[in-house]
Amino acid sequence: MCCAHKKRAQKEEVVKNGGTKNFTKGKKIVNGGAIVNGGAVQIRNRKRMKKRNKGSEDDSMWMTTGEACALGAEEVAARLRVDLRTGLWGREPELRRQLAGFNEFSFKEEDPLWKKYLEQFQNPLILLLLGSALVSICMKQFDDAVSITVAILIVVTVAFIQEYRSEQSLQELTKLVPPACHCVRGGQLESFLARDLVPGDVVHLNVGDRVPADIRLFEAIDLAIDESSFTGETEPASKVTAPILKSNGHTSMRNIAFMGTLVRCGNGKGIVVNTGEKSEFGEVFKMMQAEEAPKTPLQKSMDILGTQLSFYSFCIIFLIMALGWLQGRPILEMFNIGVSLAVAAIPEGLPIVVTVTLALGVMRMAKRNAIVKKLPTVETLGCVSVICSDKTGTITKNEMTVTVIVTSDGYLAEVSGAGYNDNGEIHIHKCENLDTAKESIHRLLEVGVVCNNAVISGETLLGQPTEGALLSVAMKHGMYGVSDKYVRLQEYPFSSEQKMMAVKCIPKYGDSKEEIYFVKGALEIILPQCTKYVWNGQFHQLNSKKEQDFLAEAHEIGRKGLRVVGMASGSSLQDLVYLGLVGICDPPRPFVRDSIQTLLNCGIKVKLVTGDAQQTATAIAQMIGLDTIHGQALSGDQIDSMTEYQLDQVVHNVTVFYRVSPRHKLAIVKAFQRAGVIVGMTGDGVNDGVALKKADIGIAMGKNGTDVCKEAADMILVNDEFNTIIAAIEEGKGIYYNIRNFVRFQLSTSIAALSLIALATLFRIPNPLNAMQILWINIIMDGPPAQSLGVEPVDKDVVKRGPRNVKQPMITTHLIVNVLLSAFIIILGTLWVFKREMSDNKITPRDTTMTFTCFVFFDMFNALSCRSQTKSVFQIGLFKNKMFLIAVSLSVVGQLLVIYFPFFQNIFQTEALTLQDLLFLTCLTSTVFIVSEVKKFIERMIEDRRTKKAGFEFV
Repeated sequence: MCCAHKKRAQKEEVVKNGGTKNFTKGKKIVNGGAIVNGGAVQIRNRKRMKKRNKGSEDDSMWMTTGEACALGAEEVAARLRVDLRTGLWGREPELRRQLAGFNEFSFKEEDPLWKKYLEQFQNPLILLLLGSALVSICMKQFDDAVSITVAILIVVTVAFIQEYRSEQSLQELTKLVPPACHCVRGGQLESFLARDLVPGDVVHLNVGDRVPADIRLFEAIDLAIDESSFTGETEPASKVTAPILKSNGHTSMRNIAFMGTLVRCGNGKGIVVNTGEKSEFGEVFKMMQAEEAPKTPLQKSMDILGTQLSFYSFCIIFLIMALGWLQGRPILEMFNIGVSLAVAAIPEGLPIVVTVTLALGVMRMAKRNAIVKKLPTVETLGCVSVICSDKTGTITKNEMTVTVIVTSDGYLAEVSGAGYNDNGEIHIHKCENLDTAKESIHRLLEVGVVCNNAVISGETLLGQPTEGALLSVAMKHGMYGVSDKYVRLQEYPFSSEQKMMAVKCIPKYGDSKEEIYFVKGALEIILPQCTKYVWNGQFHQLNSKKEQDFLAEAHEIGRKGLRVVGMASGSSLQDLVYLGLVGICDPPRPFVRDSIQTLLNCGIKVKLVTGDAQQTATAIAQMIGLDTIHGQALSGDQIDSMTEYQLDQVVHNVTVFYRVSPRHKLAIVKAFQRAGVIVGMTGDGVNDGVALKKADIGIAMGKNGTDVCKEAADMILVNDEFNTIIAAIEEGKGIYYNIRNFVRFQLSTSIAALSLIALATLFRIPNPLNAMQILWINIIMDGPPAQSLGVEPVDKDVVKRGPRNVKQPMITTHLIVNVLLSAFIIILGTLWVFKREMSDNKITPRDTTMTFTCFVFFDMFNALSCRSQTKSVFQIGLFKNKMFLIAVSLSVVGQLLVIYFPFFQNIFQTEALTLQDLLFLTCLTSTVFIVSEVKKFIERMIEDRRTKKAGFEFV
């Protein structure tokens, strides 16, 4: 065979074997059917590339992450046609990118700003107001049309600006793929943007790297990856390279490095098998996009309110027309009057108050470390009755911490503080000899520091979390630079089979060159290697009874959900001295227990939802004050075995959901929603994204949360503090009550004004108010005094109230009673003044001025009583709402100008009143405030008696 034929045959053999064989001659390398000359362009099979460019994929080449897990690394390389040493060559990455796309996630194309602005007009209340403006134009009531139009423009502009600002704040949080990676191409290790990765790329992973795609590992040296964002497991997953034939979920795919996870320890190499939306990360992202976020309770309440106001408007028109018809008056005339009154009855200031109140709530929340994406979201937390909370990274900081130390001579110490730092103290219990105890703890912690490969830089851990916990507890004990005292001769690395780690050292300083072994690991593995233990600084022989005592101590600590690590040292691995043990856990964040207790006290149930094992999950639940005695624990496997109906029946009685996946979290949220419960979901990981989007309010962690969960959430806690939720609940409840207070004021004033006009029209008596006076009253009704009710400071007691019933409309029976009572007093008082002044049956400027001022003063006192539905104004603080005081003061000053200033006297047809007149009107109009305060006092007395009686019966 000639040289050319031989070379061609060898090349064909390589192609047949999927590129796993290399033929080298001089500078030429034949790899997968490609000839590379000094790094020149890779030449592929032209027919195959032609088919690819037409969009016909070679299906045998691509695979799922699960399939790659079951194949050997060489088989995966053969399928993806890549050499593990040299990676892809030439234009091959570009050609593959045309098929697989960039390693990123495709979002819905952003709507233009004008379209987002127009979307604000879809609110039913805004549509009702637009209809009112149109009717006003048809009726030639241009002043009403202008005021309504201005109100609409203010509302939609404020809402648009606030939501736009929130979106801008979130842009910095949206970085779904690590920015850079280390990849082998053309035989060279390069660093470039992770979005340029394609299937078949060979990636190198090191400590601190964020995994850039789904990677099938073919080399793993002490490689441990933090997969808590996927699995909820606190401990990093140790990685292997062998194929795994049966994989059940992410936890069993130990030869795969998933996109978005973090390399905690060791290093490794792997082949990219899937990128972007085809990765496991992307599957969760697509699932999240498939779920529609529900409407907020406030949006539903506003929809209902818009419907109610429309209904009442038509009722007014029908009633006026019917009464006019009975009087024999022309139908068209009565229709015009009815429409005018109906338009005036619609509170055009309501959308402004709602929007401004929500916008102010959003700004207050931003100051309290919470970013809210959309305005109505602020109020939703006031309705939440169940909060499903992820554990790792949400309830806990996802930072392993030593919390308990037990030395071999019986000294027990508790450790405070969390995180990879020296913040905290070691508290020794029942200690008679403090120096001896400290020395004993020093010996124990010395093992943890020397037998350790982790490094803490600032507060950043490079290495295993367990080893980081040992370093930080030593720092709390004042032990710095201990490992520098020894020279490491040999290391026996930790493995899941061996369950222990040992290092052989000699002292760096001094004459002694005696070898010392430092050992840490599972107690049941270490104790059989020990022949002695330390007691008060003395060595004692280890017997079986003492060994059982040490194991019992470890069992007791393990029952609390802590990971137990034993410590020993000695001259050989078969002659060790037992020194004690430490208990390590991922402790709850500061103030989480207090926050959860506050939530429970105000009627909000908290459910722990985690991927951890039952023992760990239950232990954390007990630490944060959840009821694990009466509350059940339910696993993901049990959820899979249930029907929807069965899950709906048991979900309310479960406190802890463990070993759950994103699919299970979604099922839990839906089960609560089917029961009509408003659900909040907190989380920080990829596995929380779907449930965060489906929940009525999704709450993501801002610092340590993944970008997927931030994208899905409605609210982001910038400081990752759980107690920020309490502040959000305060804001949510306060906002709803403020809006309801405004509705009460508007309706009572509107009904009073409309009734005066309607009664005068129907009974054919002179109108007590002229057109300009009615316009001034309308300005006050929708102006500063009314608007200031929406900025009433949040009552701290509001958080103690239970979640509001979302099925209850905003206009309740209790609200209607208050509205009608206030309106009746205003109507009665105003008509009485009008009749009293018009004793000569002639209308003079004084008559209308007294009537007009009487109505305005009634309005001011009515606004004062509307500041709270249940509490006295003196309880909430007369001067607490400064905006209200300013608004009322300006309104009173404006009224005085209307009465006394000649220019306005001509416009409003008024005349000056005496001081006696003003005092008389003040005393009369204050009755609406006094009656309201007395009514609230009686209601509080009845409620207190009912509460005491209920408490007595309970006892």
